[in-house]
Amino acid sequence: MLIIGCHLSSSAGFLAMGKEATRIDADTFQFFTRNPRGGSAKPLNIKDIEAFEEYRKENGIVYPLAHAPYTLNACSKDEGLREFAKNTMADDISRLEYIDGAMYNFHPGSHVGQGEEAGIQYIADMLNCVLKPEQKTLVLLETMAGKGTEIGKSFTQLRSIIDKVKLNDKLGVCLDTCHVFDGGYDIVNNLDGVLQEFDEIIGLDRLKAIHLNDSMNFLGCRKDRHAKIGEGGIGIDAMAKIINHPELKHLPFYLETPNDSDGYKKEIKLLKRLYKI
Repeated sequence: MLIIGCHLSSSAGFLAMGKEATRIDADTFQFFTRNPRGGSAKPLNIKDIEAFEEYRKENGIVYPLAHAPYTLNACSKDEGLREFAKNTMADDISRLEYIDGAMYNFHPGSHVGQGEEAGIQYIADMLNCVLKPEQKTLVLLETMAGKGTEIGKSFTQLRSIIDKVKLNDKLGVCLDTCHVFDGGYDIVNNLDGVLQEFDEIIGLDRLKAIHLNDSMNFLGCRKDRHAKIGEGGIGIDAMAKIINHPELKHLPFYLETPNDSDGYKKEIKLLKRLYKI
């Protein structure tokens, strides 16, 4: 079965997201833990979470994926912003412990001129402070397109972070198709080669989720502009190969394409038709 969903608004709560996922024929969904451009988070609604847990069991919703706010920059030059990132992630993870099988995805950050080595160390330092042996939530490093001073533009950078984290059994990777394509990994003409490189550097056992997005741009542009499925530089044929690849087809796929819910419903229908059981 193709496990696919999209990004939903969390403003109405978990039960509402679950019902919206069912309406658009999704098996999973992604959501922001808080305002993506701010720092505030609503109080936990335990009753809503309990109702959602019951609903998802009845409707087959799996692997809810939380996305950290864009304001979280673990390798900022500003110590206050690094402290904000640490506190925000710690709070988000503590909340996600109430949701069975939840994962937490974040952009590693931008080193803003301090250099790759310093940026990687700051990210690892934060994770070493935040991750706890008893936590159930898996934290995912997202592959990035490499615009500006982004960390995570290469598999090697992600491996360097993982190697510096003591509790790295709590870490996985979310591969964003638009990001890796824009970053120079040719998933259109050499998907097998890209996955082999990922396996050799990071290990495919750490790949836990896919952000399935087409790209408005061309291979290696380092722009990070998402396009609807089949309407960009990656194209529908490559998307079909990705969702059917034997190393990927068992993973959850999350759409972040420029769509509303009905647009996502159409893409989910299209992709389920292209999926080979």
